[in-house]
Amino acid sequence: MRAVTWQGKRTVRVDTVPDPEIQEPTDAIIRVTSSGLCGSDLHLYEVLGPFMQPGDILGHEPMGIVEEVGAEVTHIRQGDRVVVPFNISCGRCSMCTMELFSQCETTQVREHDKGAALFGYSKLYGEIPGGQAEFLRIPQAHFGPIPVPEGPPDDRFLFLSDVLPTAWQAVEYADIPKGGSLMVIGLGPIGDMCTRIAMVQGVSRVIGLDLVPERLDRARDRGVDVIDVDRVDDLSEAIKGLTGGRGPDSVIDAVGMEAHGDLVGKAAHQAVGLLPRAIAAPVSERAGVDRLAALRLAIDSVRRGGTISLVGVYGGMVDPIPMMQLFDKQVTLRMGQANVRRWVDDLMPLLDDEDRLGVDGFATHHVPLQSAPDAYAKFQAKEDGAVKVVFQP
Repeated sequence: MRAVTWQGKRTVRVDTVPDPEIQEPTDAIIRVTSSGLCGSDLHLYEVLGPFMQPGDILGHEPMGIVEEVGAEVTHIRQGDRVVVPFNISCGRCSMCTMELFSQCETTQVREHDKGAALFGYSKLYGEIPGGQAEFLRIPQAHFGPIPVPEGPPDDRFLFLSDVLPTAWQAVEYADIPKGGSLMVIGLGPIGDMCTRIAMVQGVSRVIGLDLVPERLDRARDRGVDVIDVDRVDDLSEAIKGLTGGRGPDSVIDAVGMEAHGDLVGKAAHQAVGLLPRAIAAPVSERAGVDRLAALRLAIDSVRRGGTISLVGVYGGMVDPIPMMQLFDKQVTLRMGQANVRRWVDDLMPLLDDEDRLGVDGFATHHVPLQSAPDAYAKFQAKEDGAVKVVFQP
């Protein structure tokens, strides 16, 4: 089969690799019909390269048609149409019974002291081949895959793999009070969807911050109050002006470790990238420093007694967090990988023909798998209006 493989920093390639096979009775094989390119994939493309191996298959947002199932897989069968959550969970362990599926103890990567295994996401999360490929083996398929109806195009359901549950959890964790305000920092796919979910849930004021015109336009067109951070002289005053002088009740950081405007963090990333692989990985894992501009903005902006929800990925072990400010402002901070299956029942009713979340037109680009190198480069550079890319093998 053909698959998108990691080959080095800022280098991916479409290779011919062996077809996946059933290895365990809880496995399934799907023929992938669509697979998203996620902002988290760009972390592998750039910063988290020391944890990758040449030939690793990328991608964690797939859906497709079931080709084969193991003996213990009974809720799906050959020919079914399914979406695959990005985290691999068993549904049976202690963490799963608490609906903390991203912390599944069955697939937990204990070697690196991480949570549940993820598709296509480095040795830190199990080195499980990803879904930017023609076929995909699904471990724990007795629980993970989500059956979806035939008929509507893939985009109606594809984003249940990651974007929708990640954004839904971010909004839930933001704990926005009735009649309150929410500010979302970063209007990439996750941040954009956070604003849509908040508005569907009736949040009174939704504010979005970004510096990419296409992203700002998408949010503005759906009724979000947007701030172009490159065109505001005093960002703090602009935010206060929209929130009664106090700041927003809740803030979602949908940017994470590679935020613009943090020269120290950027220099640290570049320095680690120059080290030999055998040295770079442990240095990054034990002494990594993130670019914290977005997090600092969230802490500065949120009102006293407010809540910050972190959905942007962070990987640093020694990040300098302003604890005094957090404590003094009495800020609640929540974060974590999305527990995908926990939110499916909330989201599925919104994926009807009314399309209240705008999923049918959410992707900006649909491209063949063979175009992956160009798609990755354009998505990272924020060129050609690339906000959300979907591969179609």
